[in-house]
Order: sequence, then structure tokens, then C-alpha cells
Amino acid sequence: MSTRSSSSPDKNIVDRSRISKNRDVARTVRKTRDRLQLAGGSASSFDREMLALHLSSLQNTAVLMPLFVLLIGISASYFFPSVNLYPWMLAALATHSFTVVLQSKARKSELTQQHAERWRMRLLGAQLVSGLCWAWFAYSDCSSCSGSGFFYFKGATLMVALSTTSFTLFMLRGSTLYTFLPVVVSLGMAVILGGSPLDLALLAVFTIVLVFMSFITDRMYNTNIKLLSYQSEKDDLIAELEVANSMSDEARRRAEEANLAKSRFLASMSHELRTPLNAILGFSEVMSTEVLGPLNNPTYKEYVGDIHTSGQHLLNLINEILDLSRIEAGRYQLSEEAVQLADITEDCIGMVQLRAKAKTIRIVDQFEPDMPDLWADEKSIRQVILNLLSNAVKFTPSGGEIVVKVGWTGSGGQYVSIKDNGPGIPEEEIPVVLSAFGQGSIAIKSAEQGTGLGLPIVQAILHKHDGQFLLKSKLREGTEAIAILPVKRVLQSLPAVEEAQPVDRRKKSFA
Repeated sequence: MSTRSSSSPDKNIVDRSRISKNRDVARTVRKTRDRLQLAGGSASSFDREMLALHLSSLQNTAVLMPLFVLLIGISASYFFPSVNLYPWMLAALATHSFTVVLQSKARKSELTQQHAERWRMRLLGAQLVSGLCWAWFAYSDCSSCSGSGFFYFKGATLMVALSTTSFTLFMLRGSTLYTFLPVVVSLGMAVILGGSPLDLALLAVFTIVLVFMSFITDRMYNTNIKLLSYQSEKDDLIAELEVANSMSDEARRRAEEANLAKSRFLASMSHELRTPLNAILGFSEVMSTEVLGPLNNPTYKEYVGDIHTSGQHLLNLINEILDLSRIEAGRYQLSEEAVQLADITEDCIGMVQLRAKAKTIRIVDQFEPDMPDLWADEKSIRQVILNLLSNAVKFTPSGGEIVVKVGWTGSGGQYVSIKDNGPGIPEEEIPVVLSAFGQGSIAIKSAEQGTGLGLPIVQAILHKHDGQFLLKSKLREGTEAIAILPVKRVLQSLPAVEEAQPVDRRKKSFA
């Protein structure tokens, strides 16, 4: 034996190494399910994800704050020339640049779960420095300005800065308080050091708005946490579903391989099973007919008859199992030729006529005249009709009637219908009797129990002919079995092809 042949095992042999793989998959599924049940969507478990989202969003809004600071400085210089905000502008832009550099380093670094809290505190420290700049702006005043124009300008600027920062940095938890708490302290100091009632009003309004914006940003942060939690659960569920699908596919593949191995085994055992049975049937028939001499004991002759009957029954059973196995294994080949459906049906009626007369069952045939031939396997079609007729005779009570029809279908095909007035089949049991080895409650109670392979073989043979099998039944009314062969199997006589008239290609002369 060559090395190559010995190293390639039969694919139908069960691979034991897959058992450990399935155990690993099952262990992964259990871990995923436990994580889904115990995670709870806490904020701490998503700090790293929220920090990454915060850093990603700041990439698109990095230019917003410098433009806002420049707009404030230009507007103040235009409307209030006596106010010098240029030092504040330089400090604010420098602080913003430092924050951008820090964010860039955090984005480039590896944001592990351990480092996420450290980077968060660094970013909050940068926001605190930015808040000191805003406190400087809040403490600034214009003593030479007439009226309260600069006061309202300062209050509007602080409100816009508060709202913009809150909605820009809400994914950095606590950033609103770290940035604008120094502003509240600055406004409070201005009130303590002899501020006007307007300063007190600005302090009260700004504090209320700060609390409100902190509440809003906290709600937005928690909403994003829930969204991340739902996304994580969805990803875990998808992963678990994929694992379950892979396990199901593996189980189905192994079941299909086992079924195919069974079918191949039975199909290859045809000769080994039939040869000894034929010998048993032959010798028992010789003994029952007493060809080589009489049997002195009549009991022996009775036993020989039982042996022959049992052997015949066993041979029929093996033939049905082998037929179904060959069909499932793809070894059932059709020997197609032109056949007459009505003639085959009539021959099959003659084969079951003796059994029908023994039960005083009347068989009525209704055949359409002058039906054309079919292109089919005569042996297979005969087996289909004989199985259906045998079932009808078996389950029709004494004195009953069987109606056999051969005719046209609506689409131009041909059909055979066999209808009896037996006990019928419950509607919920029809799928059972159509499955391999399936038997209905009527068949189980009957004294003539079959193998449950007749109808599956009928379906398989008709499927090989691209046909269809229908089973209609009602309790206490009877059963109708219909075998349908498609229109493409009908051989129609074609009319003779008319020869085309020769065309005179000679040039015509014109006068």
C-alpha cells in the first residue's frame, strides 16, 4: 500500500479531533453568555471607548475654539477700544494649543483600560487650565465704558462658551465643571469685592446654567454609554450566533456524512444480502413442492412454507431498503425508453387482481383514449404504480372499491390516480407516512404492516423523472394517490417538415 493512500482516510469516518474543537466552541459560547448576563453596561467598563470617541471628535472641532477666541478679541476691540483682551487671547490660544498637543499624544498612544483613567485626568487638567483663562475673561472689566454694554457682551460670551464647550466635550466626563467652575469662582470674587447687582445677577444666572448644562451633558454621557453597551451586546450576540451556526453546520455535515455512509453501505450490500436469501427461497420451494421426495412429517412441510413466506417477505423488505439506499446514494440510474402509461397501469392491475378478489374488492379503471407515449423508465414506473395499487388493496376493506384513472394534467403532462374508499389517513399524519419508515396509526393497527418505504420510494422515483407525487386523504372517506409526470416527458408526434420552395436567383430582364 502506498503512503499516499494510507494517509488519506475515508471522509465518512468520524474525526475525533473535532470533539475537542466543539468543546472549545461551547466554552466560548458559555463565556460570552456569562459576560452578557453580568456586564450590566457600567460606565467604568466603557471608559476607554468613550475616551477614544472624545479624542476622535476633537479632531473635527480643533479649529472651532481658536476661531471663537479670535472673534471675541476682534469684536471687543471694535466695540470697546479701551478694553485690552490681547494678553487673554494669547493665553487662551496657548492653552488651547497645549490641549491639542496633549490630545494628539493621547490619540497616538495605546489606550488600554489601565491608561484610560490616567489620560482622562490629564485632559481634565488641561480643561482646568483653559477654565482659568475663562475666569480671567470673566474677571475683566471696562471702567471707562459707558453703560453696561461690556457687561452684556461678557455675559453673552460666557454663555456661548459654556454651551459650546458642553456639547463639544460631553464625552469627557466632568469637563464642563472643570472648565467653568473657575469662572463661577471669578464671578463670585467680583461680587464679594464690591460688584454691582448686575454682577450678582450674572453669577446667579451663570451658576444655574452651569448646573443645567452639567446635568444635560451627564445625561448625554450616560446615553452614549447605553448605546455602547447595546452595541457591545449586539456584537456579542452576533458572535454567539455565528458560533452556534458553525456548530449546527458541523453537526449537519456529520449527520449527512453518516447518512451517506449508511446509504453507500446498504447499496454496496445488494449482492451479499440477496444471494443467501435467494438460496433460502430456492431450497424451501424445492422442499415445499417435494421435488426430491416426500416429507414424511406434515409439520415439516408447514415449516418449509413458513420459511418460504418469511424469506419472501424479508427479500421484499431488503429490496425496498436497497432501492431507497441507491436513490439516496445517487446510484439509481434510469433506463429510459418510450412507454405507454395506460398499458403499464393495466398490467399492474392484473398483478394485484388476485389479492383484490380475495378481499372482494372491485377495481374500476378509467383511462383516457389515444394517449401518446412517455419517455421514462418502464421498470421504475411499474414499481410506482404497483406500490400505490398494493397500498390501496391492503387498506381497502372487504367489499370496497378502487378507482384507477390515467389521464392528462392541466399543463399537458400525464397522471395516474388511484383512489380507494378505505379508512383514510388523518391530515396531520400525511407528512409521517411520506417519510422513510413512517407509518400512520391506521397502518400500525392493521394486521398487514409494511416497511414504511413504499411511498418514499414512489416520491424518489417520480423526482428522478422530474415528476410530482400528491397524497390526498380524509378520515372514513378514503385516500387518493396521484403520480404526475411532466409535459416534457410526453412524446408528441410532430408534423412532417415542409420543404422550402427553391428560389429562382436568375436575373430578370426588364424591357
